[in-house]
Amino acid sequence: MEIPIFTVDSFTNLPFKGNPAAVCLIENELRDDLYQSIAAEMNLSETAFITRLNSMDYSSGARFGLRWFTPTREMPLCGHATLASAAVLFYMKKNVNPVLVFETLSGELYVRQHEESLIMDFPLNKPKPQDQHEIKDLLKAVVGDVPIQDVCYNPTTRNLMIRLADTCDKSELTSLKPEAEALLKNESTGKMNGVIVTMKGAPTAQPGYDFYSRYFSPWLGVLEDPVCGSAHTVLAAYWSEKLNKKKMLAYQCSSRGGELGLEIRDDGRLNIIGRAQIILQGTLKI
Repeated sequence: MEIPIFTVDSFTNLPFKGNPAAVCLIENELRDDLYQSIAAEMNLSETAFITRLNSMDYSSGARFGLRWFTPTREMPLCGHATLASAAVLFYMKKNVNPVLVFETLSGELYVRQHEESLIMDFPLNKPKPQDQHEIKDLLKAVVGDVPIQDVCYNPTTRNLMIRLADTCDKSELTSLKPEAEALLKNESTGKMNGVIVTMKGAPTAQPGYDFYSRYFSPWLGVLEDPVCGSAHTVLAAYWSEKLNKKKMLAYQCSSRGGELGLEIRDDGRLNIIGRAQIILQGTLKI
């Protein structure tokens, strides 16, 4: 069996930045264990599998099946691998449709082109306040002694969100180095997919980021996800309320770094706007 495969850097206009995802074009559904084996072999935060629907080809079809796998499990939602999948269809397969529809475990997701960016229509996941005392050891394992302003949890994405105090410098966020073993030891209930650490940005500076973040997910086999679209479905809901803004610009300050435009829609969903760079094209032989 030969499977076309691509590596795409999402949420960046530069190669080797943003978040890399593998994208596979699947003619027929595979066994679940084979999807997982391919994702483990690629060993990126996500590998996406696009399947054709209604016998349409990749250039003319407007609707596709889409699944996402980390090296250890299938995911119900993934932003950067959705962006990567749309980039392969639009840029490499020259798909002629103005909007692509992906059928996923999170329902239908729509992606369209706008100038040099791609716009994804995603759900908005509002977090709820979380009692800090219940998880004080986990908080300590993530941020150490850096002061915390707010802690929330979103059950849909299973993400904990920690907001650092406004008195913190950005360097305190970028210098965090939590250890996977410590995080796993302090949270083993199965309620956690990842921990978002965020802080208020500097919107008056250029390019004017409204907030910064990082995302740690050793429970999914990835200590740090370089730029996480699904985490921003939680972050956008939180910061939109705190900043009283519907349009925001966010930066995830991992070592690779990535930029996301965010827009709360009138229908209560979220537009996530980003760019993507296709850096590898090949054939998987299995």
